[in-house]
Amino acid sequence: MARRQLPSLNALRAFEAFGRHGRMTLAADELCVTHGAVSRQIRQLEEHLGVALTEGPRTRLRMTQAGLRLAQALSPAFDQIEAAVPRPEPVGPKPLVVSCLPTFAMKWLIPRLPGFQAAHPDIPVRVAESNGPFDFKGDGVDLAIRMRSPDTVVTYDAVVTPFMEHFHGPVMAPELAKTPMTLEQVCALPRLLTRTFPESWSDWARNFEVADLPPPVSEQEFDHYFYMLEAAAAGMGVAIGPWAFVQRDLASGRLVAPLGFTSGRAKIVAVTPPDGATDEAVLFRDWLLSEGASTPHPPEALAPHAPDASFAPTTRSRAHS
Repeated sequence: MARRQLPSLNALRAFEAFGRHGRMTLAADELCVTHGAVSRQIRQLEEHLGVALTEGPRTRLRMTQAGLRLAQALSPAFDQIEAAVPRPEPVGPKPLVVSCLPTFAMKWLIPRLPGFQAAHPDIPVRVAESNGPFDFKGDGVDLAIRMRSPDTVVTYDAVVTPFMEHFHGPVMAPELAKTPMTLEQVCALPRLLTRTFPESWSDWARNFEVADLPPPVSEQEFDHYFYMLEAAAAGMGVAIGPWAFVQRDLASGRLVAPLGFTSGRAKIVAVTPPDGATDEAVLFRDWLLSEGASTPHPPEALAPHAPDASFAPTTRSRAHS
């Protein structure tokens, strides 16, 4: 077998963490190293490959197209390695397993998680990132966080608790935006999509009360929301970003939302087993309700739609996994 010509795995790991988080400081926190160490690893990786993986000022560093391609390949590769690594039987309290949308986990849940851990230090939490189906018993999931619309196809019994409103709108790099910016100007930019929700543009257009969107000048699809949002920050086009996913990037100036945000029909919900959640899952669900209520709406959001009866505070229904 031919010898693999791979760069340093530490450098690849540092770059993959930066690709998911979009910021050196967050990647450094995850890897328990300094910001400078992550920066050096990525610089050494670029020198080894002879290809620029990042660009822009240090305060708003972003990935190039080559960097995005590499990051999209690295994440599933590291996921497979992590899943294959044998582990000893756990000791101590059994962790509360929360299945969560990957970008929501990174952009909203994990930054708030220290608050829950401080209030409940005896309840370890393991966040299992997933967009797809889950099995409470088979996968060992105690609670799942998903985005659910009134017309979601449902497949099995569960207790569904909406805990946060969903707002969304077009987002892009500051250099692409004009002030003011019309809908026609936004639609004239390359359109970015995510494989996990390819109908994001049509969904937003319906909520924004646009009858027909003009055809895109070009489209590019990414595997995950966080890669799509990084592509938007890199100036590659315009994406429909959920407020919960882009709030921090808007505050830092990495992204702008020239048309503001409109209220979507979906809700962000906590899903627990139909035969009774554990006490720990109930505590976590109550904490999600509190955190969701305290999350500010976008200041420029349009008036939300009238409440839908199918989203009562807590409902028992057949929920899509």
